[in-house]
This record gives sequence, C-alpha cells and structure tokens, in this order.
Amino acid sequence: MTMTEPTPELIKEQKIYREWGLSDAEYHLITEKILGRLPNYTETGLFSVMWSEHCSYKNSKPVLRKFPTSGPQVLQGPGEGAGIVDIGDNQAVVFKAESHNHPSAVEPYEGAATGVGGIIRDIFSMGARPIAVLDSLRFGELDNSRTKYLLEEVVAGISGYGNCIGIPTVGGEVAFDPCYEGNPLVNAMCVGLIDHQDIQKGQAKGVGNSIMYVGAKTGRDGIHGATFASEEFIAGEEQQRSAVQVGDPFMEKLLLEACLELILHHGDLLVGIQDMGAAGLVSSSAEMASKAGSGLKLYLDDVPQRETGMTPYEMMLSESQERMLICVKKGKEQAVIDLFKKYELDAVTIGEVTDDGLYRLYHHGVEVANLPVDALAEDAPVYQNEQREPERIKAFAQLSDFVPTIEDATTTLLNLLQQPTIASKKMIYETYDSRVRTNTVVAPGSDAAVLRVRGTNKALALTMDCNARYLYLDPEIGGQIAVAEAARNIVAAGGKPLAITDCLNYGSPEKPTGFWELWHSADGIAAACELLETPVISGNVSLYNETNGQAIYPTPVIGMVGLIEDLAHITTQGFKTSDDLIYLVGQTKADFNGSEIQKMQLGKIEGRLPSFDLMYEKTNQENVLAAIQQGLVASCHDCSEGGVAVALAEAAFEYELGIDVTLPLPKEQLFAETQSRFVVSIDPKDQAVFEQIVTEAKLIGRVTTADQLKIRAQDGQISVATTKAKGVWEEAIPCLMKQKV
Repeated sequence: MTMTEPTPELIKEQKIYREWGLSDAEYHLITEKILGRLPNYTETGLFSVMWSEHCSYKNSKPVLRKFPTSGPQVLQGPGEGAGIVDIGDNQAVVFKAESHNHPSAVEPYEGAATGVGGIIRDIFSMGARPIAVLDSLRFGELDNSRTKYLLEEVVAGISGYGNCIGIPTVGGEVAFDPCYEGNPLVNAMCVGLIDHQDIQKGQAKGVGNSIMYVGAKTGRDGIHGATFASEEFIAGEEQQRSAVQVGDPFMEKLLLEACLELILHHGDLLVGIQDMGAAGLVSSSAEMASKAGSGLKLYLDDVPQRETGMTPYEMMLSESQERMLICVKKGKEQAVIDLFKKYELDAVTIGEVTDDGLYRLYHHGVEVANLPVDALAEDAPVYQNEQREPERIKAFAQLSDFVPTIEDATTTLLNLLQQPTIASKKMIYETYDSRVRTNTVVAPGSDAAVLRVRGTNKALALTMDCNARYLYLDPEIGGQIAVAEAARNIVAAGGKPLAITDCLNYGSPEKPTGFWELWHSADGIAAACELLETPVISGNVSLYNETNGQAIYPTPVIGMVGLIEDLAHITTQGFKTSDDLIYLVGQTKADFNGSEIQKMQLGKIEGRLPSFDLMYEKTNQENVLAAIQQGLVASCHDCSEGGVAVALAEAAFEYELGIDVTLPLPKEQLFAETQSRFVVSIDPKDQAVFEQIVTEAKLIGRVTTADQLKIRAQDGQISVATTKAKGVWEEAIPCLMKQKV
C-alpha cells in the first residue's frame, strides 16, 4: 500500500467514503454486516463504484422489475452485456443502448467517442459482429456558444469513433430543450448479428480456469467514472475530467476482430467474456464471478499498465478503454496469447477462478483486498425510495388546454420547420459514415434505418425515439407514447417490432419527485411493451441528470429493432410518384399540450397530456404493416412533432414533389400532435384493397409534380413551394450554428 493512501481508521473518522458516494448507512453495512472489520482504501473504493447507481441499480431495481423481459423471440434478456432476439434461420440480433451523459458534458468529444466504443464492446462481447450504431442526443437551445460547442464536439466524437472503426452510424434523433442546457444527453445504441451457437456469456467458472486480460493497457483515465455518473453536477465546481476516458478506435477494431476470432474459431477455449466498461476491472471480474457463483484471485502486478506506480485502487477502478476480460480453460492460455499477438494486443493471465466465493486481490505479494464477491455484485443494497407527485402535475391539471393562434397557416408551417427539434439534421448525420460495410438500405433521414441481413431476404429496421416533453406533462402516458412512437417508426419502415432497449435518463432518484417520475414512466413503458409485444431485453439507467438542482425532463429513450421479413417490404417516408393517393391514418384531435407549436408560441410547455389509447395504436400499426406486407404502400411516415402538416411536408421533401391535400379540420389542427397517426401514399389502383385493410385511413389528397405544398383546412390553407419549405427546413440548424452570440 502506498504512503499516500489513508488508513482504514482515517477513512472512517474523516468519512472519506462519502466523497466516493457511499452513505454512512452503507459504510456501516460494509463494516458491521459484511466484513466485520474496517475496509482498507482499495476495498472501500471497490464498494463505492460497485454500489454506485450506475453499477448496482440500487435505486432503480424495483422500477426495472416492472418491465416485461421475456417472449418467444427473446434468447437473452437483461443481465448480460446485451440482449438477444431470434430472427429465424438460426440467426439473432443483439442490441443495447448506453448513456454517456456526464462525461459528454465535461469532455464532449471523448465522452461521446467512448460512449460509442463502450456500447460496441457490449455487442461483440456477446459473440456478435456489430453492424450499426444509432444515437439519441439532447441539448439546450442553440442560442449560446456552449450548446453549439457541445453539439459540434459530441457529433465529432461519434463520427470520429464510428467512422474509424468501420461501423456505420445509421440513425438516431436530436432534440433541443432548455432543460438540457447544463446536462446534455448522449445515448448510443449498437446492433449486431450472431448465429445462435456463438452466443457468449460473461461468466467466470471452473476452478483453476484462468482470468485473462486482453486489449489496451490500463492507465489512470476514467477512475471513478461510475460514481461520477451517479451524482449531480454543480456549476462552478471543478468538473472531474479525470473521470472521462480516452478512446482509440483503431485499438478497438483490433480488439473486436481478435475477440470475434476467439469466439467463432476457438470457442472451445473460452468460458466467458465481458467488456471492462463502467468500473473497469472490478466490475467485469466481480460480475463474472458472481454470476457463476465462484470466487476469484487476481494478481495486479500482471495487469498491463501504461503508467508507472499505479496503485491497486487505481488499477481496479480505471476505466481505460478497449479492454476485455476473458475466462479461459486452464492450459489453453498460450493459444489465446498467440491469437491476440497476431493483432498486436496484450493477452495476459492475471488471475484464476476459485470455489470459495471470495474476491481476493494481490499486489507486490501482499493481499490488498479480501471480500465476498456477491457483496460487490448481487448483494448490493436496493432502495425503495419515497415518491411524491411534483407540484407542476397538479398545476397542469388546473390549466385549460392550449389552443394555438394561427393567423397564417403557411407562416406557421415555415416557422415550425425551422424549430431545431423538427428541422433537418442533415448537417449532423452527414458527418457519419452510414454506408460502410454496404448493408445499409435506408440511411439517416427516414423514420427508421434499415440494414439488410446478408445471405437472406430479410432486413432489420432500427430506431431510437422519445418525446420527453410528453413525459414532463405526464410520465405514465408519456412513457406509453415513447414506446408506441418507436414502434410506429419501425412499422413505417415495413418492420414488425421485436423488442426494445432503453436509456432511462432522469434526475435524482433520491428526490421524491424525481423517483415519482421514474416510477410512473416505467408503468407506461411496461404497459406499452406488454401490449405491443416488445419486451425490454437490455438497457441502462442514467440518473442524477441535474445541474444546480435543476433536473432534465424525464427522458426514457427507447431503442427498438424490428424485422422486415422480405426486402420488398422496405418502405421510406418520401412520396415517390405523382398522382399517388395520400392517406392520413388515425384520428386528429385538438392535442396541443406538450407540442412543438405550444413551445414555439408560449416559450414553454404546460397542461395535461390527452389520454392515449394503446389498443387503437396497436390496431393502426398492425393494419398499416399488413398493407405494407401486401405491397400496397408506396411511402409511409409517422406523424409526430409538428403534426400532419409537418409530416406531409417532410414526405414531399425527399423527391421535391408537390401535394394537393384537403383536411376536414380547423387550421390549427394541422399542427396538433395526436398520436397513432401515419401519412401514407399508395398507387390509385390499390385504393379499394388498401381501404379494406387500413380501416382508419382517410383519403386526403394526392401527390403532384408541381413544386407546391397545398394543404387546405376548413378555415385556411397552406400554400408554399416545396423547394422553399425544404430550404428553410434544411438551413435552420446551419444558420443557428453560424449566428454569433
């Protein structure tokens, strides 16, 4: 032990453990109930990261138990590196989403880059080849230099890492609201493909089997990254830059290929494999042993280090990137070393599996930690937090429903198209290589990305979605809508929704109002997943997204994957041919609370969220998908932010076609955000069959060759050149980024 480390007595007296996020009660539990003695500096550090919310889910486990996690299609639910869903023909899709919010607020380039790197490792640690990355981003308003800097750097970090490693970034979403000013959200999702027999687990079992460390060397970056992600920000305090990791995509590419070669061609040597992600070496090793019911001995002198004089505490808590931990059959170590040497990577035996359930660390021949392995992993404390409905919810219930003022509907549409959340994100996704590996059929810009499954006639539809404004007004209904809208995106692409992964981004769960939001939105997500038969197979929780006590909107980002059973079913949102008939599927009501037009006109959102009929949603989705699968649909677009007028305009932009549409609605309802709606175009010859299948479809007009968006309402109309509307929509974000502030 180094001279600078405080003694166990000093840690207790000065309550140093509090600085690492352990409460007095938790420290008491460790000393009195688990160890029967005072933990040393290293042991206290191990408990602090493993019992952080980020690793232990101690505040959110009761919430996560609400989610449906199984179904006939699910091969692996939550609990491993990623979830796995069967897609037939002995193949499966592997996917998960993760957040990297706190690191991205402090060091946006590296925070975003390592977020992508970490989620890719989760996928190939399961034995799958990653085929796509998606991202969901939230920022404050684009009216200040800090937000512009964060947006530029986060996007550069995502593209820098993804482009270098050669995995396409194919989709995602970006939204802007003042609540994310101090706490941007950077959520990344990775999707991979695997054959059933190649599925791996993160486990360390078999007494005497070797624990091997593979990949990059360990440095001092990212120490306490997990606890850093489990506390609030306070402006003005020196932010923990040391808690942010630094990524190397070229190293990750080598690691990916080496691990996949090991799994696919030398699977007989391998017992288990896990990414060293949050909480680094301690998390991966303790979880692998705890899951297998075994113990571990680790010899830290053997850990490859890129810095001198590293202490056990530093080595165990470092979150240096591009590292994996594997459990290998005893006597097979040299074959693994030789394989990784081919890729110029370290592969070093650093420990062995035991059967005593203990987690023991040795450094310079001295035992520096001796703990029950389950105490670090499975037996971390779990809290049922107090909850209280926020005052705003009661206040919203008293308000009369918002109705927008529309003097000129054309001007209103043009203004909405320039709102950053609606405006084209082309400037952002153009920096991503979305076509590398040549599987991408539908690149960013439509409702969902589509990738073909090589060697089959199938494809996967992928999306990330969440309208956090709805959750701010009503967490439960907003949670239902988040899942429903993701499913609508999948259906609009021609896919059958299979399952979801989630990133649950919230404020502090220790505040009763914060926990109430988390608890009730989980009810909504669970209800929608049950009805739509899309179980939750993986995900993560990112709490404490607060700055100076101000929480973000509850933002449970839903990542969803769907199966397109035939490449002929692939559908995009753009109108294709003049004289095609345009239909609106679903009813339109005066639903403006939480809408883009409310925010634009009031400068804020408020009021009650209208009730939401999940059964009606399911019926519309099933009918639209049936029509697509019968080859009747030329284009399909989910109706979301900005309402039907925005959806129609976006569908016309792709091929710069015109539309001639009449809607039996008052003009303000052109911008209502009623759920469960699609804008669909079909060939006129298919009219009768289509109307039989999609019972809620109303014919509203047709596609034209004129450069004109014509949308008539009962008491007004929109009339503007398609190219003009497209121009303001495409230029909005570049203009805001260039404006001097």
